[in-house]
Amino acid sequence: MFGIVRPCTHRLGERFKAEWMAHLCGLCLALRGDHGQFARIVTNYDGLLVSVLTEAQSGPVAGARRTAGPCPLRGMRTAPVANGEGARLAAAVSLVLASAKVRDHVADRDGLLARAPIALAARGVARGWDRAGARTGASLGFDTAVLVDAVDRQTGIETLAGPGTPVLVVTEPTETATAAAFAHTATLAGRPGNAAALAEAGRYFGRLAHLLDAVEDQGADAAAGAWNPLTATGTTRAEARRLCDDALAGIRLALREAEFADAGLAHRLLVHELRTSVDRAFGTAACAHTVTEHDVKGAFGPPPVDFGPPPPPQKPRRGLLSGCAVALGLFCTCQLCCTEHEGPWSRKKREAWCDNCDCGDCSCGDCDCGCGDCDCCCCPCDGC
Repeated sequence: MFGIVRPCTHRLGERFKAEWMAHLCGLCLALRGDHGQFARIVTNYDGLLVSVLTEAQSGPVAGARRTAGPCPLRGMRTAPVANGEGARLAAAVSLVLASAKVRDHVADRDGLLARAPIALAARGVARGWDRAGARTGASLGFDTAVLVDAVDRQTGIETLAGPGTPVLVVTEPTETATAAAFAHTATLAGRPGNAAALAEAGRYFGRLAHLLDAVEDQGADAAAGAWNPLTATGTTRAEARRLCDDALAGIRLALREAEFADAGLAHRLLVHELRTSVDRAFGTAACAHTVTEHDVKGAFGPPPVDFGPPPPPQKPRRGLLSGCAVALGLFCTCQLCCTEHEGPWSRKKREAWCDNCDCGDCSCGDCDCGCGDCDCCCCPCDGC
């Protein structure tokens, strides 16, 4: 998984946790359904925002959810998942942008991609993803050429950038690509009047994505001698933070201009969680969910001994290998630490490791929602 909006499910609350997982699984299954199993590797947290925005505008419609079969990443449980054009558009955008990332790594000769045979195979995969994304986009009325063009321009812009170049010149291609994807959700949802506002929100989101990636990678890029937009243009971290804060304000204002059937999850992710992502990147805030070595060993070891009278078993225990697979899935998706879950082997209900941790709340006090907390009906976060 990759992306800048990586919400802790403990902080989302039950309502938004269920909706967020529905869109995440919907994106994954849309990739599999349209493009095969291997395409699921490009599932990412930011791509699902396209699906979220589409549903936020259209509201509940027939066929918007379907029941997916058991999956190791859900503790081998079924679940309702997002289904429809929003998920398919998210899949197309994710494929094309992942293709661009692969080509970028090949051009930089990163790691194993420095070897010619592996680089050749990676280019083949990237071309396949480009074509697949274009087919799905075309079926939805979205021309992915705008994404490909933005990516192709990026290399030339980076080549010419140097000290004194405004960093926003470097972020422009990413802004253009995300603006196009966000705007098309208005078309899919039957709300063309939202296109301009959502394009603006997408432009600011693309700026944030590029800047936060640069901030998080700056130290590693310096050590590896790799190109970094902040270092190359001489942009200070203070200036980068100012630009990120301006982008947060721009997204918030743009969302106000759009009409939504239910803005709850979109608001939660693009206002509250995005602000948390900025704080995390600049080291000004962090989630208190921490996992000790002891916790990890305990999670993957045999189930704890229950000295009290056991309840009647409702489901058969899993074997060693299947239990390990489920445990790995629960750990990698943060369900062990953040949500109630089935024990990997026992299948008994387990509490989240960090139920008592303090990782922030859904306060609307500083996002101009018009209310002091999320328990009042005037805030789109109501119900979290």
